[in-house]
Amino acid sequence: MNIAVNLHSSELDIIQACIRKEEWAQQWVYEEFHHSMLGVCMRYASSENEAMDLLHEGFLKVFQNIHHYEPGTVLGAWIRRIMINTSIDYYRKEKRRITSDLEEATCVVLQSSNPLASLSVEEIMTAIQKLSPIYRSVFNLYVIEGFSHKEISEKLGITESTSRSNLVKARIKLKELLHESGE
Repeated sequence: MNIAVNLHSSELDIIQACIRKEEWAQQWVYEEFHHSMLGVCMRYASSENEAMDLLHEGFLKVFQNIHHYEPGTVLGAWIRRIMINTSIDYYRKEKRRITSDLEEATCVVLQSSNPLASLSVEEIMTAIQKLSPIYRSVFNLYVIEGFSHKEISEKLGITESTSRSNLVKARIKLKELLHESGE
C-alpha cells in the first residue's frame, strides 16, 4: 500500500492522526523512524531478531502513549527515549542481569593508538552484542547515551558501584573481543 503524506502536514497533524489511530499516520511514523530506532535497539540486543522484537515492542508503546507526547519536543528524541526504556525494561523483566562488586574490577589501560580505526561498524556492533545483557546495558547507557552511574543504578535497579564495575568489565571484555576480531 502506498501512502502519500501531504507535504503541508505538520508533525502536530501527524501526531493528532496517530492519537486518532489513523493507520496512515502510524505507518508514516514507523517508516520515518524505523531505521534509526533499529540502530538504538541493536545496541541493547544480543541479536538482530531480539532487536526487531524490541523495536516492535517500542513502537507499540509509542502508539499507545502518543497522547502523552508534548508538542515542541523533538519527536525522534521522544521515540528514542521509549526505545531505550523498552530495552531496559526487557532486561529487567527477564532478570538476565549478572552483577558483581567493584572490588572485582580491574583497571583498563587505554592504548595511545586507535585500534577502532581498522574495524568496521558491523564488527564493533557484533562485539557489543556479544557482551552480557547487563554489561551491554551499562556500556550503552554510560558511553553512548551519556547517563551517569547514579541514573544507571536507578534505571537498572543496581548500585552505583556495580554500575561502575560493570562498565569497567564491559570495556575489558569489549577490548578483548575487538582485539580478537582485529587479528
